[in-house]
Amino acid sequence: MSTTEHTSSFHMTPGEFRQFGKEMVDWIADYYENIEQFPVLSQVQPGEIRAGLPDSPPQNGEPFDQVLQDIENLILPGITHWQSPNFFAFFPANTSGPSILAELLSAGLGVQGMMWITSPACTELETHMLDWLAEMLDLPEKFRSSSTGGGVIQDTASSATLSALLAARERSTNYSSNDIGVENNLIVYASTQTHSSIEKAVKIAGLGKKNLRLIEVDEQFAMRPGLLKAQIQADRQAGLVPCFVCATVGTTSSNALDPVREIGEICAQEGIWLHVDAAMSGTAALAPEYRLIQDGLELADSYCFNPHKWMFTNFDCDCFYVSDRASLIKTFSVLPEYLRNKATESGAVIDYRDWHIQLGRRFRSLKLWFVIRHYGVEGLRFHVRKHVNLAQQFASWVAADPDFELAVSPPLNLVCFRHIGGDEVNRQLLEAVNQSGKLYLTHTSLDDRFTLRLCVGQTNTEEEHVRQAWELLRSTATNISQT
Repeated sequence: MSTTEHTSSFHMTPGEFRQFGKEMVDWIADYYENIEQFPVLSQVQPGEIRAGLPDSPPQNGEPFDQVLQDIENLILPGITHWQSPNFFAFFPANTSGPSILAELLSAGLGVQGMMWITSPACTELETHMLDWLAEMLDLPEKFRSSSTGGGVIQDTASSATLSALLAARERSTNYSSNDIGVENNLIVYASTQTHSSIEKAVKIAGLGKKNLRLIEVDEQFAMRPGLLKAQIQADRQAGLVPCFVCATVGTTSSNALDPVREIGEICAQEGIWLHVDAAMSGTAALAPEYRLIQDGLELADSYCFNPHKWMFTNFDCDCFYVSDRASLIKTFSVLPEYLRNKATESGAVIDYRDWHIQLGRRFRSLKLWFVIRHYGVEGLRFHVRKHVNLAQQFASWVAADPDFELAVSPPLNLVCFRHIGGDEVNRQLLEAVNQSGKLYLTHTSLDDRFTLRLCVGQTNTEEEHVRQAWELLRSTATNISQT
């Protein structure tokens, strides 16, 4: 295309896209090769990035090379490098080469997969990938598409929790809440350690925070089933309707594992929807030796885990399973005339728009397909085992050091620990190591004590990175103690 044609159309031509696309891929590859040169935690001050951007948009298009240069000069300083092997904060949001390439393909195809007919491959690949994962994780048969249930990709575990709660709300009211409004006597249960998304979900679902019961935990920070049962009985005696229980497999604060079997047996006896949130730790079940975390999962009505946390699949990608897809579809299905089509009316296809809150949906299953085919099951297991082993090694160093202590025995790849000097020393230690730029940790509160968290799960983290983190923590703590 000539310069004149380009100027009149304004579009990037296929030739330009090919050129700039190669430059962009090269830039990303260079970024990964040099990522450890950047401070893990961004060092900019609030407002600094915006101050470097023009006040007004350009009136005329700018060269792509200039855009790429501005990435280097304006954007990179404001990036906290989640893909750094020295990122140990929160839970990981890792990615990988095949996942990035699949995301590029998804963007290039530009599919809006709200229904089967709008791109059959988008729907059918997703159904197949969710079944693949059910096999890989050894999930109960009822979560597979060949049974009464099935899986769907949500954006995050927060959306999965909300979807499960809405379905539970409808089932508890014989599907009348969508028609006549929410009954204000429906009660939701979770542990004091459950993710904040459960509180947000009860608010969005119209149940209200006052109808959320937070159950106390044991010394491992897992829900106490006896207290759950007692609270359910008390609520029934008060004329309330127990509706929904969320059990967590791998809590955010400490990676605690709620006793799913005991909780599930209570829910089965009481006729309460059980949702199991394994957002972080579900990936561990790729390795058979860690499947004990799923004990009792056959009693659950719904389950979710996030490949975008620990399975090298870039954000966002949550896998949400239900044992009875009819309950989910009945909760969400709305069929205006403009969405009617022969495939839908035949009943022979899945329309995932009826499985979650939003109508539109991206071609996320490509990421799972690429990742699983690239690594294979054994490759994924290898990395899960490596990360758990590295975390356990770090925990052994903490336990052997007289100046540090474990806050709780780590079940998988998250280590919660403290310096024995008290909360203020630990606050100073966290700030100092994060400001060094050499690693990034976050904290929580366990037993009302300031606690440091180190999670091993970034794609390229090796033993050397974990060891360097420990050495930095020890040397920094020594310096703080001497001042």
